[in-house]
Amino acid sequence: MNTAGDARAGEPMARTIGSPALPDGPPGPDGDFRWNRAADTLSDHDRLPRGGGAARWEPLGMSVTPTLDLGGIEKSYGSVKVLHDVAFSAYPGEVTALVGDNGAGKTTLVKCIGGIHAFDAGEYRFEGRPVRISGPREAARLGIEIVHQDLALCENLDIVENLFLGRERRRGLTLDESAMEEMARTTLSGLAVRTMGSVRRRVATLSGGQRQTVAIARAVLWDSKLVVLDEPAAALGIAQTQQVLEVVRRLADKGLAVVLISHNMNDVFAVSDRIAAMYLGRIVAQVRTADVTHRQVVELITSGASGELGLRR
Repeated sequence: MNTAGDARAGEPMARTIGSPALPDGPPGPDGDFRWNRAADTLSDHDRLPRGGGAARWEPLGMSVTPTLDLGGIEKSYGSVKVLHDVAFSAYPGEVTALVGDNGAGKTTLVKCIGGIHAFDAGEYRFEGRPVRISGPREAARLGIEIVHQDLALCENLDIVENLFLGRERRRGLTLDESAMEEMARTTLSGLAVRTMGSVRRRVATLSGGQRQTVAIARAVLWDSKLVVLDEPAAALGIAQTQQVLEVVRRLADKGLAVVLISHNMNDVFAVSDRIAAMYLGRIVAQVRTADVTHRQVVELITSGASGELGLRR
């Protein structure tokens, strides 16, 4: 398996404070990468703004440890082998898009990351330390939160009640409603969400994009370090999709490692820093978004190879 462009632990990187790593793309005439400082975006793709400010670089040669680093992961259900020697990593301050066709193994990999299923073999490292995840609660204690496609929100409860469901703050024998309301407002404000109105609105009255935002806010409320989003923009309109993608980008700009599962290549190229392509249970390539084209990613998804990338023929 050829994973050209895959950056492992210890990779030298130049980073913008509050922004993802500068890609390894071709330099401009002045020897620098094509960086549009006025818009704070990479000119190689039509992408959402990163960092929201003037670029300020850290010294070259600094190494960044992946928040999540998987190696040699195997998983079978009976005689059916679902994951084959999977190597996957997610870095702080970056959005890593996990793409693949239906049945490629994305959902199984995410469930194993979140402790819902156990790996059969392989190494699971979190923030550079080998760990064993025996269940979702243990994953949550490490700072791993997963926003599933069905969102798992209770429509008859309000925003605050959904955010703190099962983790309510107490003051003596009663719920500390004022503290929970304040934390809810602070979290939504930190994600630059201003369309909710009252945090006491029932979820049943929210739009699809607003519900997705509530689910994401719930994931980051608890000092999360890794957030996995399963098709967050599925079944949303154009305006709502843009709103959700902006929230996803802000998660990375706050320093979290974000894994985004999506079938929409426009969304993937708009918001991601790296792309990991799955094919028949294997990660066939993990590359910087700026280093590949839509066509190459589609070829990796559908055939497992594109030129020098992917499986060797």
